[in-house]
Amino acid sequence: MRIDALNQVSQLYQANKPKKISKSKENDSADKFEISQSAKDYQVAKAAVKESPDIREDKVAKLKEAVASGSYNVSAAEIADKMVSRYFDSIF
Repeated sequence: MRIDALNQVSQLYQANKPKKISKSKENDSADKFEISQSAKDYQVAKAAVKESPDIREDKVAKLKEAVASGSYNVSAAEIADKMVSRYFDSIF
């Protein structure tokens, strides 16, 4: 039996002892988040749309007046053009 080989084996087992881990002060920072400029712009635009009225009363009043007076006429060709353009816009 070789004694020097036994010493080498025991040294191998001593090298694998767990080492204590100290806390790093760099990892103690808190989580942060930032909102991009485009997201901020989107929030501003969304708030502006929310504040605007759903019905534009001035246009409704003009159309009511035109219908009441009989001067509101739309040609069938204009209606057909709008219908066809909206149909093809929704497909593509």
